[in-house]
Amino acid sequence: MTKKNHIEVWNRCLALLKDNINAVAFKTWFEPIVPVKLENNVLTIQVPSQFFYEFIEEKYIHILSKILKKELGEDAKLEYNIVMYKNSQPYVVKMPTQNKVDIHNQEVRYPLDISEKNIPNPFLIPGIKKINIDPQINPAYTFENFIEGDCNRLARAAGYAVATNPGSTHFNPLFIYSANGLGKSHLCQAIGIETKRRHPDKIVLYVPSHKFYTQYVDAVKNNKFTDFVQFYQIIDVLIIDDVHDLAGKDKTQEILFQIFNYLHQFNKQLVFTADRPPAELSGFEPRILSRFKWGLAADLQIPDYETRLAILKRKVYNDGIDIQDEVLEYIAAHITTNVRELEGALISLLAQSTLNRKAITLDLAKSIVDKIVKNTKYEMSIDFIQKVVCEYFDITPEMLKQKTRKHEIVQARQIIMFFARMYTKKSLSVIGSIVGGKDHATVLHACKAIKNLMETNKKFKQQIEEIERKLKL
Repeated sequence: MTKKNHIEVWNRCLALLKDNINAVAFKTWFEPIVPVKLENNVLTIQVPSQFFYEFIEEKYIHILSKILKKELGEDAKLEYNIVMYKNSQPYVVKMPTQNKVDIHNQEVRYPLDISEKNIPNPFLIPGIKKINIDPQINPAYTFENFIEGDCNRLARAAGYAVATNPGSTHFNPLFIYSANGLGKSHLCQAIGIETKRRHPDKIVLYVPSHKFYTQYVDAVKNNKFTDFVQFYQIIDVLIIDDVHDLAGKDKTQEILFQIFNYLHQFNKQLVFTADRPPAELSGFEPRILSRFKWGLAADLQIPDYETRLAILKRKVYNDGIDIQDEVLEYIAAHITTNVRELEGALISLLAQSTLNRKAITLDLAKSIVDKIVKNTKYEMSIDFIQKVVCEYFDITPEMLKQKTRKHEIVQARQIIMFFARMYTKKSLSVIGSIVGGKDHATVLHACKAIKNLMETNKKFKQQIEEIERKLKL
C-alpha cells in the first residue's frame, strides 16, 4: 500500500484513541509515535524508546487492538520499530505486539528493573562504594532559613506542598524561575531536605544542570550510557538546578526528555529552576518545553525592604552575632538587587570588623555598602542589547531571525553576540540560540570578527564605542 494509507489509518486510530483516553496520556504516549508502513494488514509504528513499547503493550494494547481491528479487520496486526541507543547513537529494533512483554528475554533491558540495585552512581568517587545515594544538598538550605515574603510566597508554598507529598500534587513538575541571586537554589534544595525529613525512604537528588550534562558526556565517552539512564530512573525526587544551561544541548535534552517521561509516569517528583519561565526559554525542543509547562511555574521576585531585613536578622541569629538594628536596617535599605549581595555585604562587614579589630558600627556599614553598590555591575539582558543595537542600525528584531546574508543584518547579529558575551553570563550556546538560532562556534567567530574590525577600522570602532555608551545609559 502507499505511504498515504498507513498515515491515514494511523490518524483514524489516533482520532478514536483521543476520544477514549485522557488528554495528558494521549499527548504523552501517542503523539510521539510515527506510522512507518502498512503491509499485509500489519501496521508498523515507531516509538521513541523501549519504555514506550512496554508501557503501550501493558496499558493500551487492548483498546489499540480493538481500534486497529475496526480499521483493518479481524486479521489486523501491529508491529513496532523501537528507537534504541548504543553509545548515544540511535538504532531501530523491530518487535511484534505481545500483549504482555517479558523484558528479561530482550537483548536490551530498558528501562531499568527497579528491583536491581547494582547501579553505577555518577556521584560516587571511583573506588569508594556507598549504599545510599547522597542527595547532594547543602544542609543549611532549609525551609526554616528561607524567609517568606510577598516576593516568594507562591513558590515557597508550592515547594512545601511538593516536599510534603512528592509526586502527588498538581505541581509536577514544579518550575521555579527568577533572576540570579534570589534564592532558586536555596528553595529547590529546601524541597529536597524537607522531602527526606518526611519521607526518609525516598531517593532524592539535587543536581546542577551543568553536572547533569557532564555526566551524560562522560557516560557516552565511557560506554556507560545505559548505566547513566538507569541511575536517574530510580530517583524519587529529581531536582535539576539552572536548567537553562542545557539550551542548545540537543542530545542531553533528548535524554532528559526520556528520563522526565519515565519518572513522571510513575508519579516521581520533578523540580526545575531557571532564569526565566518556560515560555521564554530559547534553545529547547518544543516537546521538552511542553513538559516544563505541565505543572506549576512560580517565580521569585526581588525582596522588599521588610523581607531583606528579615533575611539579615535570620542570618545574624543563626551565626550567633550581635549587630545593632540600625546597621541591619541600613544594609537592607541600600542593597536592593538580590539576596546574594545582601548576604555578601553582611559577610564583608563581619570580615572587616574581625580583621581590623573594629566595632561593627553604622559608619563601617556605610563604607562597605558604598563600595558594594559602586562596584556592582548590572548584568544586561540579551533582549536589551538586541533592542539597542537594532535601534542603532534602524532594523527590527524580527529581521535578525531571517535567513539572510545581508551585510547589515549579519553584522548586527555579530555585534549583539559580542556585547552579550561581554555583558552577560550566558553561555555561548544560549547567546547563539537567542540571537538568530546560531551555535556556539558562530558566536566565537562573531566575537573574533568584531574585535578584528575594531583593530583595523577606526570608524567601526567608533560605532562600537557609541553603541556601548548607549548600553550603559
